Formats: sequence, C-alpha cells, structure tokens
Amino acid sequence: MQIGEVAARTVLSLRTIRHYEETGLVVPSARSQGGFRLYTEADVARLMVVRRMKPLGFTLDEMRDLLEATDRLDRAGGQLPADERERLLERVRTYERAARQRVADLRTQLARAEEFAAALADRLGSATVP
Repeated sequence: MQIGEVAARTVLSLRTIRHYEETGLVVPSARSQGGFRLYTEADVARLMVVRRMKPLGFTLDEMRDLLEATDRLDRAGGQLPADERERLLERVRTYERAARQRVADLRTQLARAEEFAAALADRLGSATVP
C-alpha cells in the first residue's frame, strides 16, 4: 500500500511517516516503478508500535531497540539459542514494564489535572457576580 493509505490507517501524517523512515524506524518494504513508497502489513504494524510508544515518552533509540528485539524474535522463530532468546525477551519485558509505569504516571497526572479543573469550576461556581 502507498504512504497515503498507511497514513490514514495509522493516523500519522505523511511527514511523520517520512521522518520515521529517515531515522530508520520503519523503512518501506518496496518502491513502485514510479518511486512511490510501498508498505506491507508488517510495516504498518511497526508504525503502530512507534505510534503507541511516542505518547509514553520513549525515545527514537528506545523505539529502535524494541523493534530490533521483536524483529529478531520474529525472524528466528524457535531457532534462536535459548540464552539469546531469553536476552531478547528480557529486553521486551523491560519495555513492557516501562510502558506500564508510564501509563500509571500518566493516570496520576490526569487525575491531578481533573482535580485542578474541578477546583476551578467550584471556584467559579462559588464566585459572586457583582
């Protein structure tokens, strides 16, 4: 599929997708004869991983590291030596734990923001109009 369809499916801008290509996070699987980027379902899945990591504050290097680990696990199937497979799985587990912690932190921030907004609304409700 071409970049426009990928952008619509991932809700990412063309510019963002091109930026991720420039940084090596997601490279189109092919190019058409006319030079258009062509993406596969696997490319879309990679973009979705990146899209989900970004709001949690993961860096491009962290995104790249996670994608590399999952790529190696996927490519090798069950053919990796047990110690290498375990190292890769531990890398993925580390990101999973970090993601859960960042989600918890965001929930705390959201609760505080909601408390603040409610306090302002209460303040406005109790203000006397001259």
